[in-house]
Amino acid sequence: MSVWNPDNIRDIAESVGITNLSHDVTENLARDVEYRVAQVLEESLKSMRHGKRTVLTTQDISQALRTLDVEPLYGYESLRPLRFGEASLGPGQPLFYVEDEEVDFEKLINAPLPKVPREVSFTGHWLAVEGVQPSIPQNPTAADARSLELVSKGPNANQTLQAMSGTGDVAVKPLVKHVLSKELQLYFEKVCSAFLDETSEDYRTSGYASLREDPGLHQLVPYFVQFIAEKVTHSLKDIFVLTQVMHMAEALVQNPSLYVDPYVASLVPSILTCLIGRQLGGAAELAEQFALRDLAASLLGLIAKKYSQSSHMLKPRLVRSCLKTFLDPSKPFGAHYGAVIGLQAVGGTEVVRVLIIPNLAEYSKLLSDGIEDAARRPAAERVLNALVGVLASLRDGQASLTNGHPAIVTEDLRARLAEKVGDLIASRIAEANEVHLAQVVLEA
Repeated sequence: MSVWNPDNIRDIAESVGITNLSHDVTENLARDVEYRVAQVLEESLKSMRHGKRTVLTTQDISQALRTLDVEPLYGYESLRPLRFGEASLGPGQPLFYVEDEEVDFEKLINAPLPKVPREVSFTGHWLAVEGVQPSIPQNPTAADARSLELVSKGPNANQTLQAMSGTGDVAVKPLVKHVLSKELQLYFEKVCSAFLDETSEDYRTSGYASLREDPGLHQLVPYFVQFIAEKVTHSLKDIFVLTQVMHMAEALVQNPSLYVDPYVASLVPSILTCLIGRQLGGAAELAEQFALRDLAASLLGLIAKKYSQSSHMLKPRLVRSCLKTFLDPSKPFGAHYGAVIGLQAVGGTEVVRVLIIPNLAEYSKLLSDGIEDAARRPAAERVLNALVGVLASLRDGQASLTNGHPAIVTEDLRARLAEKVGDLIASRIAEANEVHLAQVVLEA
């Protein structure tokens, strides 16, 4: 039996169009309402006691509803407790109501009218135009700027900063406790120094193996990601450092005990820089630069394959970045090489068929100009070989189309191929006598 009257449940149901509720349903709903009301009152009393008060207010009820994840009631805020009056409708039927303040009509009529409120208006203004702040009343004036310059700055500006810098007498307790143990800090320093040690290859190999296989390194993942980003940003001319931090990123991704998903967005920019960066390694040999781009492409393909399920926009963003670089004629051939192998590593043969092949006819002209230039010829040759390589990936798993005839690229086949992928790439395929590859490219 519920203390809450089931007739109230039936009246509310009929008011919203629900009729013929069974007796069991109304009884169960009444019990549930009783339980919920008691729960709200209990939370409200907790709020009242924490406020050192003895009178329950509407703010306590709203706070209780907010604590229970229920939308609070609106329109019942009051700065003073409500006064409830009681009226009797009959024997045993009291009615409670909120007592309203009595108003004297004569005073109300003779009272002066309030001021007319201002209309709501909105105006827009330019805070700055191309970095220059216009001189308008809404923006700070030069005098305001000078007054801000007179404000004390630096570590001694306030007591908190003084305490943090060690120059003040106020002791401020840090808000966040440093939870990284001394052992993990020492491990982090040793691993970073091992990766950047040019004198001992065994030391680097042991550091790589430890980072790839050791469990219990979860707390160090953000520190390693930040270390990789800093080294890539400040060591773009050092090919050894760039290569080693890519190996470090590879070890992090391949470690089965680490949860790297939240840090992929911070790790990818460093890898893209080593893949499609304009200048990498400074005066390093061309083979080392392209080896770094190959390593970054394989790592990017591994990340796209492993984390595309948890981040659905990862692959489209990577493909969009590589395609933008590939279609930019102002970028050097090294960046184009990284974009081509990056597209193939991230998207596979489908990206080659949909995004690379339709742009080869136009790109072949740029590539021909690069091969004719003696200074750019080595890099252009690398791009040409990469394009032929990604086109060759289309024929993997397909049967040969010779049908017993000699495998010879005819002039008609070469002309159709040149129309689709450009003269330079068609000539390279014809020189290798790749009839199967030519047929696959034409069918793509």
